Amino acid sequence: MTQKIATREAYGKTLARLGQENPNIVVLDADLSKSTKTADFKKVCPERFINVGIAEQNLAGISAGLAASGKIPFMSTFAMFAAGRAFEIIRNAICYPKLNVKVCATHAGITVGEDGASHQAIEDLALMRSIPNMVVLNPADAVSTEKILEAAVAYNGPVYVRLGRSGVPVVYDENTKIEIGKAITVSEGNDVTIIATGIMLAEAMEAREILAQENISSRIIDMHTIKPIDVDAIVKAAKETKAIVTAEEHSIIGGLGSAVAEVLAETHPTKMKRVGVLDTFGESGTPAELMVKYHLTAKDIVAAVKDVLK
Repeated sequence: MTQKIATREAYGKTLARLGQENPNIVVLDADLSKSTKTADFKKVCPERFINVGIAEQNLAGISAGLAASGKIPFMSTFAMFAAGRAFEIIRNAICYPKLNVKVCATHAGITVGEDGASHQAIEDLALMRSIPNMVVLNPADAVSTEKILEAAVAYNGPVYVRLGRSGVPVVYDENTKIEIGKAITVSEGNDVTIIATGIMLAEAMEAREILAQENISSRIIDMHTIKPIDVDAIVKAAKETKAIVTAEEHSIIGGLGSAVAEVLAETHPTKMKRVGVLDTFGESGTPAELMVKYHLTAKDIVAAVKDVLK
């Protein structure tokens, strides 16, 4: 896990390739195409690229109209604006009629860094998974981003894809198969299960190495699909290991931790801990500094595992 690539970079490159393969794909952006990397698509398919300007609600509305006419629109902007400012349009114009719009939101989580609390979307997974008909996907690295986007194009209906600004370790290889709604068991273990999503998968894998030195065996699950969540994988882990720890670069309220807790409460009550942003806003700082301050590192996952296994 040495090479680091931002998932937004992989998004731009994959979008450009998919656009050349599929003439129905249209990409819309809200004046942030250099940052969201949709500029990569614009270079190769300029006639199918639309910059709506700083008007995120229009971004969602126009995307809905294009989907209703048979196109596959990818609407892109920062997660704070996609999930936040355009929420009502996504709910009523896209998800209610179950239109084939792909909401691809970059700059999610606190690793946006220096842009600060106003731009650090730590509520987007909670917002998007609460809407009926919406599929919610959160890739862990550049490879899984590519595979998830391919799956999103093949799926007919609204999809939210969460992407990041900062470079993250590449954990998968090109042979990885990713299916919507099916978690990936990255490694087996029998003491504890760490269920991670997005960039926290790399931290979970590092935590596993630290725990192994203390003879604690941890199963690592990549829950790339937040909705529909893989109930079977969660229940299996609860039955086969002693406890569960979730890890997400998102508020512990309403995201992965909540989704897993809901499954466990109704199927197989199990001791669990949630690693994520507590009920607080972020602040300006480097991604590395913020990961430490908001307790999102491998060491924090290790501490949570030890605590839950007491």
